Amino acid sequence: MTDLVLRTDRDGAAILTLNRPDKLNALNVELFGELDAHVRAIAGQTETVGLVVVKGAGRCFSAGHDLSDIATGEKLPEPFFQSKVIERLADLPQPVISAVHGHCYTGALELALAGDIVFAAEDARFADTHAKWALTPVWGMSQRLPRRVGTYRAREMMLTCRTVRGPEAAAIGLADFCVPDAEFDHRLAQLCADILANSWFSHRANKRLLRATDGLTLSEGLAHEIYRGEGRGPDMAERIAGFQSKSVKQAG
Repeated sequence: MTDLVLRTDRDGAAILTLNRPDKLNALNVELFGELDAHVRAIAGQTETVGLVVVKGAGRCFSAGHDLSDIATGEKLPEPFFQSKVIERLADLPQPVISAVHGHCYTGALELALAGDIVFAAEDARFADTHAKWALTPVWGMSQRLPRRVGTYRAREMMLTCRTVRGPEAAAIGLADFCVPDAEFDHRLAQLCADILANSWFSHRANKRLLRATDGLTLSEGLAHEIYRGEGRGPDMAERIAGFQSKSVKQAG
């Protein structure tokens, strides 16, 4: 690898950093190749990795699909390669946080939308600019954006190509959190710690449950939850015993 995507493991979290800061982390085929290798490895590391964070180096998350790649004709290792990588990221058994600061345009927004949680700085700037370049989405925008913000808000964003800043992104549901720029790293670390402190078994099982029932009717979804849910995790007894022991100590 040429370090276009850096991986750092910290306290159970695998942090993947898009690393083309001189190009505003523009997404080219080589970067996707490295991202894919990391994602495939992490998918098999559920005992040591409980959470994945995708972020950008330097000034922003990513300015989007590298237009110079498009103009010169991309050489893909297989058809629809980038969309498959994004889908593999979304399908990871572990929870995924997209940590967005600065630019997050078009292809970068499609990548960020693969996250279970979108964590934004106030300076984050989101936009879908496909229509500026006479393009249509193939990396998931038409499906994931409406599921995030609603179909008519998605239409407005796609038709106008306007920029949505961090506070508005949180207000419309495009981001789950929006924090002051100076607190971005600290608050992100807090969020990671909160998630990692809970059962990794439950996180994986809940993620599978949510994905499997997306689009089902209420009765179908309830039946799936009741009859096909994964029940108790191997850490349940230990967690309950720990809580009871703590309660006894506090009472004494």
